[in-house]
Amino acid sequence: MSGPFQTRLLRQFSLPRLSPLGWIVKHFFQQNNRFVEQAAVNLALLEPDHQVLELGFGPGVGLKNALAKLGPHGHLYGVDPSEYMHSVASRRLASGIQTGQVKLLRGRAESLPLSDGTIDRVFHCSSYYYWTDLDKACNEIKRVMKPGAFMVTTLRMSQLQKLEENGLFKEVNWQPQLLMEALQRAHFTDVNMKKTSNKAQLNMRQFLPPLLK
Repeated sequence: MSGPFQTRLLRQFSLPRLSPLGWIVKHFFQQNNRFVEQAAVNLALLEPDHQVLELGFGPGVGLKNALAKLGPHGHLYGVDPSEYMHSVASRRLASGIQTGQVKLLRGRAESLPLSDGTIDRVFHCSSYYYWTDLDKACNEIKRVMKPGAFMVTTLRMSQLQKLEENGLFKEVNWQPQLLMEALQRAHFTDVNMKKTSNKAQLNMRQFLPPLLK
C-alpha cells in the first residue's frame, strides 16, 4: 500500500480529524487498543489519590479505565493534539469532566500544558512514534513528574510490524529502542521493556478490511 491514500491514512493515525477516514481510525483505536490501554492502567499501579496523565488519549478508553481506579482526591489529565479525539473522549468522560476530576487538554508531548512536578503516573499507548521530537518530549514528561513517579508505555509489536510490512508504517520510526534511548538521555532510570503474550489480540482487518490485503 502506497501513494496518496497511504499518506492520508497515516495523517489520520497521527492526528485524527472528523472525516470518514477519521471515523474508521477512531473505531480502530477504540477496539484494537483496548487491551494495551487496560494493560497500561494496570501496570501503572494507580492509587486513589494519584495525579495521572495519559499522553495521546485518543477516544478516551484508557482514561475511562484509569478514572475507575481513582478516589475523590485523585485527578486525571489527558493531553492529545486532536480536536476530534478531544470531542470523542469528552463524551466518554463527561461525568468526570463535570466534577473537575478529569481535565482534557489540547497539546503535544513536546510542550505539556502542566506545571512542574505535579504528576504521579504517566501512561501512553502506541503513540510515542507520532511525537515530532522524542528528546524534547521525554524531557517535558520528566519535568511534570513528581520525584519517584514513573511512566508506563504499552504497544503491540506484532501489529506495528504488520503495519510496516504492509507499507503504512514504512517511514515511521516506531521501534521502542528509540524511545528507550531518548528516555535514558533525559535521565530516566530503570528503563526496560518486557514482552508479554497478547491473548486479547484483535484482528485489525475487522475495521480496515481493504487496507492490509
